[in-house]
Amino acid sequence: MGRLAGKRALVTAAGAGIGRATAEAFAREGAAVVATDIDAAVLATLAGMETAVLDVRDRAAVAEVVGGAGPVDVLVNAAGHVAHGTILDCDEEAWAFSVDLNLTAMYRVIRAVLPGMLERGGGSIVTIASAVGSIQAAPNRFVYGATKAGVIGLTKSVACDFVARGIRANAICPGTVDTPSLAARMEALGQTLPGGVEEARRLFLARQPSGRLGTAREIAALAVYLGSDESAFTTGAALVIDGGWTNV
Repeated sequence: MGRLAGKRALVTAAGAGIGRATAEAFAREGAAVVATDIDAAVLATLAGMETAVLDVRDRAAVAEVVGGAGPVDVLVNAAGHVAHGTILDCDEEAWAFSVDLNLTAMYRVIRAVLPGMLERGGGSIVTIASAVGSIQAAPNRFVYGATKAGVIGLTKSVACDFVARGIRANAICPGTVDTPSLAARMEALGQTLPGGVEEARRLFLARQPSGRLGTAREIAALAVYLGSDESAFTTGAALVIDGGWTNV
């Protein structure tokens, strides 16, 4: 029996990176997984779980998918976007996009899932925040840091309001993780550097005291713990998993 046997989990942004690793880890641990993503093609490559196309920026779509998912014991909110630049690079349109995708979308999904959890007397909500935000700032991550700080605040508020009713809510705060999203950012940065992508990769590695990038499977392992009954006494936490970047 897996650590999540008997639980039903909904995972957003399950097509790639941390979301995909989490959906696959949950399935291996015995959960019945509903994997969602905006990209139908990548969902088709997932095995051993239900899938549903979902744009988390669409309130009606969120309501439809959550309504069709059945009782959800564990929610993993993994959708997000990493924007580059300072406040001067972030116009109101860019601000609105990042706030909507990184923060408001989590509000939408939690608000849709939570009533069912309360009706059944419990549930675990896991949000993917970041080490960048309220824990530590990073250069040229203005709106990303602002929204991820908001994710931590949102998570702690849900935990506080509903702890007495069996709901747990925790935020995972990864450091630099080797994902397709990071590869795209390295590619973009590399175009501005004499050493290209390799120099960009060295710059990302330089901020990691551990000397390496994290893996999506390592983040997924923490999500499994938070979704399982092993973490029954853990709520309202912002758990940093960053190779020592922010605290060594």
